[in-house]
Amino acid sequence: MYDYTGWIVRATAGRDKDGLFCVVGVDGESGMLLLADGKRRKVTRPKRKKLGHVTALTDHLHPYDHPVVHRLMQGETVTNNDIRRALAAFPAKEV
Repeated sequence: MYDYTGWIVRATAGRDKDGLFCVVGVDGESGMLLLADGKRRKVTRPKRKKLGHVTALTDHLHPYDHPVVHRLMQGETVTNNDIRRALAAFPAKEV
């Protein structure tokens, strides 16, 4: 399974539609993304969402250059406040 950790995505389905999230991990068994926004969805209890129910705003070719994303990609722990700050600084345009 490909590692999507650190990607910024927008939900396209469900009650959190149009919400901006950061991928904090991937569930290896089901292949679902683990999403957090630091406010409603905390890092300790991320939202599980299928890959087809999100739109990637960043990817491995166009990464989001933010220290929090780099820490996530290296496997370090991040706080909910870190995730909120990273998402607030993200330019909300689609790739």
